[in-house]
Amino acid sequence: MIDTEVVVGEALKLACQRDELVAKLAVVARAVSSRTAVQILAGVLLRAEDGQLHLAATDMELSLRSSLEANVEQEGSAVVPGRLLVDLARLLPAEEVHIEHKPEEGTVLVVCGSATYRLHTYAAEDFPRLPEVESAPTFSVAADVLLSTVAQVARAASRDESRPVLTGILARFERGTLVMAATDSYRLAVKHTSLGESEQELEAIVPARALTELGRIAADAGEVEIAVHENQLVFHVRDVVLTTRRIDGQFPNYKQLLPETFEHVVTLPRRELLDVVRRASVMAQRNTPLRLRFSEGELRVSAQTQDVGEASESLPVGWEGDAVEIGFNAEFLREGLESVDSEDVQLKLISPLRPGLIQGEGDDFSYLIMPIRLAG
Repeated sequence: MIDTEVVVGEALKLACQRDELVAKLAVVARAVSSRTAVQILAGVLLRAEDGQLHLAATDMELSLRSSLEANVEQEGSAVVPGRLLVDLARLLPAEEVHIEHKPEEGTVLVVCGSATYRLHTYAAEDFPRLPEVESAPTFSVAADVLLSTVAQVARAASRDESRPVLTGILARFERGTLVMAATDSYRLAVKHTSLGESEQELEAIVPARALTELGRIAADAGEVEIAVHENQLVFHVRDVVLTTRRIDGQFPNYKQLLPETFEHVVTLPRRELLDVVRRASVMAQRNTPLRLRFSEGELRVSAQTQDVGEASESLPVGWEGDAVEIGFNAEFLREGLESVDSEDVQLKLISPLRPGLIQGEGDDFSYLIMPIRLAG
């Protein structure tokens, strides 16, 4: 959880550029809470200080901070409804924006050109104090390396809050390698990425949502600075700071979950197989499985949902021996194929009742997927 000491609001008065305000608000407001039960968490903290307007938002699990240059006439702070401020700022004319907090009225006055708006504020003293992270030692990682690794494993993380550990991504920096793993107990994604000569060591379970948000923030950045502050992980991207709690608990031993040997290994063109899976998945509704039937020289992908329809399509494949038919969750199979970044994909099977493994041309990415028992 975020530290819950509070900040005290004072009157502020400043002017800033509309476009820059919109850009910074768009980033920070993604941490605004949608839980209406805690009203203050629906706000964005505005703090004017030393020629800067600092913006911050948190939902107590994730926080985002940024700042922009401003002509500060009076230093102070105020908390304004986040979504409302974002929507308003986007619609303002492209002129200088004047913001003034009137604490005696409990309002913030926003003036831009001939437009004037008065927004009711939340009590700034109720806003949680975010971790002081400036003094925490950092290490840097190339943004494209970090984000591509996150992108390949993140979709396998669980969304079930009753099992918090599975909603996170295991991130391990060790001996020049970054290892990330995620599982929702129905599938497992593991990615090994080289970091060159990096000597940094760190292991943490990071909320998948935080790393997904980091992907948006750092999409065009060169580097990401990472720090550990008590039970918080801190990510610096240019003038944006993202903090998130480390998830406590024991992550499943993914090495034990990956089979060492397989009965069948088939190589297929990834794009062609993915297109077939996407088309057949249209008929795999109401949790019905996508069927993959391997026979001499052919893979047939099919799906059938009662009262909806059925689909069947085949691909040539280098399969020899007895026919094997296995069922998978259509969405999980599609996402596994989408996560592979090579032209060809290997599908490794043991039996219709054992997990299948999807890999690219190398062995640095593995996607294990549980089968669905087929009727008949």
